[in-house]
Amino acid sequence: MDLYFAPLACSMATRIAFYEANAPARFIHVRTKAGKVEDGTDFVAINPLGQVPVLRTDDGELLTENGAILQYVAEHLPGAALAPSGGMARARLQEWLSFIGTELHKATYVVLLDPKAPDATKAAARDKLAVRLAVLDKHLTGRDYLLDRFSVADAYLTTVLNWSVPTRVSLADYPALKAYHQRMLSRPSIARAVAEERTLFFVERPTVTMPEFDQA
Repeated sequence: MDLYFAPLACSMATRIAFYEANAPARFIHVRTKAGKVEDGTDFVAINPLGQVPVLRTDDGELLTENGAILQYVAEHLPGAALAPSGGMARARLQEWLSFIGTELHKATYVVLLDPKAPDATKAAARDKLAVRLAVLDKHLTGRDYLLDRFSVADAYLTTVLNWSVPTRVSLADYPALKAYHQRMLSRPSIARAVAEERTLFFVERPTVTMPEFDQA
C-alpha cells in the first residue's frame, strides 16, 4: 500500500499503524502547500482537496479521510489487532475516531493552526477545546488507552495532541490526558514515526522552530 503523507500532519496516524503492525508500506511525501508530490507530479489530480492522507490500496483504489483509512489498514493487518472486529467495541472505535476527527482535529486544532483565522475565532476554538480535552481527561483517568488496548484511535489522538505545541495548548490542566500523551510518545511505533516526520518537517521548513512535543 502507498500512503501519501505530509510531515507531522494527520497522515502520521496511518504511518504509526503500519509501524505498529510491522507491515511494509510506501510513504510518498506530499508538499501540500505546493500541491505537489515529491516527484513533482500534481497531487490535486490524486485528491482534488489537496489534503493528506490518501491511501492507494494494493488493488489500486484511492481512499481518503483519516477515519476510513485507519479502519481499512487495521482490517487488512488483523494480526496487529488495531481495531475491534465488531459489535459495541467496534462502534466505540468509530465513536472515538469521529470525536477526534470532528471535535478536535477540524473544529479546534485546525482553527488554531490557521494563521488567517481571526483572534476571536481562535478564542472560541480554545474554549471549545477546553471542554473536549476535559472529556478526554475524564475518560482516560485510570485507563491506558481509549479502548481496552492500543488501537488506531490512539494513533490518531496522539497525532492530533502533538499539535498542542505549535498552538500553545497546555495539557497541564488535564493530568490523565497529559500522562497518556507522554506514554504514547514513548511507544516505539509512535516514537519512530515522530522522529522521522520531524526530520522531514524541518528539512521542508528550515525556518520554523518548534520545541519537543513532550513539552505540551
